[in-house]
Amino acid sequence: MAQFGFAERHVPFTVEPTGLDRDRFLPENRRRLSPPALRTFLAIADLWGLNEEERRLVLGYPSRSTYHNWAKQAREHGSFILDADVLTRISAVFGIHQALGVLYASEAEGVAWLRGPHQATVFGGRPPLALVTSGTQDGLMIVRRFLDAARGGLYMAPNAVDAAFTPYGDDELVFT
Repeated sequence: MAQFGFAERHVPFTVEPTGLDRDRFLPENRRRLSPPALRTFLAIADLWGLNEEERRLVLGYPSRSTYHNWAKQAREHGSFILDADVLTRISAVFGIHQALGVLYASEAEGVAWLRGPHQATVFGGRPPLALVTSGTQDGLMIVRRFLDAARGGLYMAPNAVDAAFTPYGDDELVFT
């Protein structure tokens, strides 16, 4: 059919679209990843000062006995398999931790940012940690994406710590 003087041409689609690599979700891959992922999560949770309830919320709220079994197995380098949802949540925590390491000079400053109120719209004056420990994967991903954007140079509204900051003037910049 011709439209606007151009004939429609059908070009066969020869490249397969890239899809989700399902092999990454095979039990043997999850078995390989689960113990070191949970050990690392526990170390980050210690750094952030998360209590048991908050840790369970981040992990999708497994029962206390399941959580303690996972933690015991991980610390003893045992073998267990976390489901894809839990591994995705842990991956989001890794991304948050990594972004904080890029944005802040010390771990303490990164933790202070997580625990302090934030005026960005997505946080509504609440600490980002409230979203991290909301129990939803969405909460984790919102914080991770926010930090990834900040790390990439997008504007991040100042916190209360920066409220009194005044920009440097030209007379204060000295080149030697």
